[in-house]
Amino acid sequence: MIKSEILVPLLNANEPEARLVEIHVKDRQSVEKGLLLFTIETTKATTEIESPSAGFVRLLAIKGAMLLVGERLAVITDTAKEEISLSSKSLPPSSVVKDLRITKPARALAKLLGVGLTALPHDRLVTEEIVRQTAAGLQKMDLELPPSRQPYLLIFGAGGHAKSIMDMVKLLDKYVIAGILDDDQQLTGKEVLGIPVLGTRALFPVLLEKGVSQAANGVGGIVDINVRINIFESLENAGFSFPSLIHPQAAVEKSAEIEEGVQVFANAYVGSEAHLHPRCMVNTNAVVSHDCVIGMYSHIAPGALLAGEVQVGARSLVGMGVTTAIGVKIGNNVRIGNGAIILADVPDKTIIQAGRFWTGKVGTP
Repeated sequence: MIKSEILVPLLNANEPEARLVEIHVKDRQSVEKGLLLFTIETTKATTEIESPSAGFVRLLAIKGAMLLVGERLAVITDTAKEEISLSSKSLPPSSVVKDLRITKPARALAKLLGVGLTALPHDRLVTEEIVRQTAAGLQKMDLELPPSRQPYLLIFGAGGHAKSIMDMVKLLDKYVIAGILDDDQQLTGKEVLGIPVLGTRALFPVLLEKGVSQAANGVGGIVDINVRINIFESLENAGFSFPSLIHPQAAVEKSAEIEEGVQVFANAYVGSEAHLHPRCMVNTNAVVSHDCVIGMYSHIAPGALLAGEVQVGARSLVGMGVTTAIGVKIGNNVRIGNGAIILADVPDKTIIQAGRFWTGKVGTP
């Protein structure tokens, strides 16, 4: 019998994940209440987790894993031979954001009514009634787009990052913003910087039929990069493409390679023969020096300074004001806190806390 669960706690409201840096017990070991079990960390904090009760610990995570808040690290059982599910997931369905959650009858009805899965909301469990409502809304929808001789551009998201994108697009004068989509239904009908919020992702097929084929991701994903990735993938699966957007006040050398969906903001610098892979972001006042490589989906935050020949892997965050030595390699799924100084290579999935000097050794002050 399971006596208690040990879950990943929320250490920082702005970070929904933490890295398991140390396991202090063995699987099936007898433990007393208060015994140290795990050490976990985010970019801003490190904490130790103790056993909430006496019993036998069953480990459900591995050292070095990046885990979401609410995932199971272990359970405490009555006996060492207790049979349990080895799934690490203990999250309620409402907290899952990466994939569409839909019942089997609702999936079958969506196919029957011709409702694409990308048109369905991703912030709740989709039932048959939601499918019917979506189908009815799509049939009745009659959007009027602003007249334009330039290509239309859809903005997904209505928050702060989306505002920066909208102002940038207006300055570029290459596109006409068709409107905004956001999964928060309460925003529908409102305006952001004079641009109407047309509805949710349920309108993907409607906008495509009206000739809106390009989109910009207006969700920064600083709290959880998977949210930003999910939006890119949903837009791509629906049929949208992503132009690269470079602010007129950014400086990008002619020899730099900029791939699709990249966003480069005001006063940023991208040096000679730098390579920005698809859908990455170089934020305000950041410097990406000559011969740097920035991986897919990665975010170079405002004021970061990357010396020449620095490599950043995919899905990584280099925080505000971070500086690096020349030629360092930063791995995939890395989180570097604000103001850190990087003097050596950073392995995959490493979390470096804000303000730290990184010399390649965990725990360096």
